[in-house]
Amino acid sequence: MNPITSLFALFLLFISLNVQANYSQRDDVQQFIDKMVEKHGFSRDVLISKFASAKKLDGVLEAIAKPAEKVLTWKDYRPIFVTSKRIRGGNKFLQQHHETLKRAEKEYGVPAEIITAIIGVETYYGRLSGKTRVFDSLVTLGFDYPPRSRFFLSELEQFLLLTREENIDVRDIRGSYAGAMGMPQFISSSYRHYAVDFDGDGKRDLWNNTTDVIGSVANYFNVHGWRPGEMVVVPARVNKQVEETRNKLKPHTRISELASNGVFPEAAIDNDKKATLITLKGKKGKEYWLGLDNFYVITRYNHSALYAMAVYQLSQEFDAQK
Repeated sequence: MNPITSLFALFLLFISLNVQANYSQRDDVQQFIDKMVEKHGFSRDVLISKFASAKKLDGVLEAIAKPAEKVLTWKDYRPIFVTSKRIRGGNKFLQQHHETLKRAEKEYGVPAEIITAIIGVETYYGRLSGKTRVFDSLVTLGFDYPPRSRFFLSELEQFLLLTREENIDVRDIRGSYAGAMGMPQFISSSYRHYAVDFDGDGKRDLWNNTTDVIGSVANYFNVHGWRPGEMVVVPARVNKQVEETRNKLKPHTRISELASNGVFPEAAIDNDKKATLITLKGKKGKEYWLGLDNFYVITRYNHSALYAMAVYQLSQEFDAQK
């Protein structure tokens, strides 16, 4: 091959790679843009410009395939979140925002310690809210991660609506690899539906306004059915071999029926209450717990028993609980 032919071949390869990398030129992206224009009145030219600047993030595709909740056991998961530093941080957060937390607790019925633990587990009280550009994450996952493309395309739609409503440039928003944002790590649909302007300044700011963050987390739990004054989870004793249910986070069996099958709560609880048996692989072997309605509510934030238990146990370590 002569030099001129070689240069021309390299040029064609360069053009080909650029076309592949330019999301705005893909048919599936064009269809998504059509939808946003027809359904929500977006400018086609503006969306084409946004998608032309989007970057495919291979690191995001690698991370989404192995989330901690699916690859770690409780023995390894708990030490990540229930630590002396996070406990101290939570105590400081409770003191600094005492009045706001109590107002949220009074208005929404969610304990200050639970609100604080959520923020502590999610972003270390705002210190670790994510550095990935959310638009790039959602575009990558929506168009290049088939197992959950429907979910992430829906979140991409919600994200574009959110940025228009809040008058935010999509390029300015950074968050987790999966598109969660701000101190409480709300995904776009949660931000639009559950974020509140808790200080009355006319904006819902989950990045810099701790008052809005506290109110929004409390509102999220309230809407999802938090039951004020009720327990979250209780340790259980298993007297004989029982069938361990998998992935049943919602309470489904009465305490009395569980007892008749050899599963006994190690705390006083109404026999008519429904619970789900949670089995965790702890430091000393298997741990048995009975998840109640409020435990299930925590899993609405992150659909994982490990996550819900970490939030609950962190909340119990704060000084206010002792």
